[in-house]
Amino acid sequence: MSPPDHSESSPHDESVQSADFHEVTANGSGPGTQKGPAQFTSTHWRIVVEAQGESSAAEEALEKLCRIYWRHIYTFVQRQGIGPEEGKDITQAFFADLLEHKSLTAVRKEKGRFRSYLLGALKYFLADERRRSMAIKRGKGQRLIPLEELSADERKEMESTDTVTAEQIYERRWASTVLEHVLGLLKNEYGAAGNAMLFDSLKQLLPDEPGSPSQGEIATRLGMTDNAVRQAFYRFRQRYQSLLREEIAHTVATPGDIEDELRHLIAVVRT
Repeated sequence: MSPPDHSESSPHDESVQSADFHEVTANGSGPGTQKGPAQFTSTHWRIVVEAQGESSAAEEALEKLCRIYWRHIYTFVQRQGIGPEEGKDITQAFFADLLEHKSLTAVRKEKGRFRSYLLGALKYFLADERRRSMAIKRGKGQRLIPLEELSADERKEMESTDTVTAEQIYERRWASTVLEHVLGLLKNEYGAAGNAMLFDSLKQLLPDEPGSPSQGEIATRLGMTDNAVRQAFYRFRQRYQSLLREEIAHTVATPGDIEDELRHLIAVVRT
C-alpha cells in the first residue's frame, strides 16, 4: 500500500505532525500492540532475515520495504555530490543488486534493523561502484523502484551546504517516511470506513502549531458534539500509535528491537 503524497511537506513538518506518538514508548507498549512470536514472525524484514534470499516471500518482502523507503537512499546518494540522473541510475543499481540478494549474507539478527542494514549496504555499494568505475547502464535497463520527483524542500535539504551530514539527512528521511506511511495507512482505513472527512479534520489536531483548529471548531464543522470529537480523536491517536508500532516491527528482526527503534525515531524527530 503506497503512502500518500505529502510532497509539499518537509521532513520537519511531517515530524511535527506526528509529535504525539511519543507516548507509545512510555511503558513499552501501546494500544493494539501485537505481542508474542506468532504475530511477529510475519513482519517484512524478519522474513528477509530468516529466508536470506532463498524464497519468493523474502524477495517480495524486501521489494515492499524498498518501495516504501527508497527516498532516503536516493537522498543519501545525491548528498555524495552525484547529480540527479546519475543518482537515479545508482539508486536503481543498488536496488537491483539488493533485490538479487547479493548482500543479504551480511545480515545478522543481532543487527537486524532494516534502517541500519540499508545504510551499511548502500555505503558498501557506493564504495564498490567507485572502485570499479562502472560505466555500464545500471539496473539492467529496468526501473525497479518508481523514483518520483522530490519536493522543493527535499531538494533544498540535499543541496544544503550546512553541517548536516548525509547520515543525518538519511535518518530524517527515514523517520519522516515512517510517519508519512503510517498516516497513509490510517487515512486509507478511515476512507474505507467512509470517514475521510473525519480523518482530514482529526489529522489537523496532531500538529502543535498556531492556527490549528480546536476540537470545538471541528465539532461545529462536522456537526458533532465536543465530547464526540474528543472521543474520536482519542481513538484516532490510539490507532495511529498502534500502526506506528506495527510499521516499526516490519523493519526489525526481533521484537526486542521495536522499542529501541521507536526511541531512535523520537530522537531523530526531536533534533
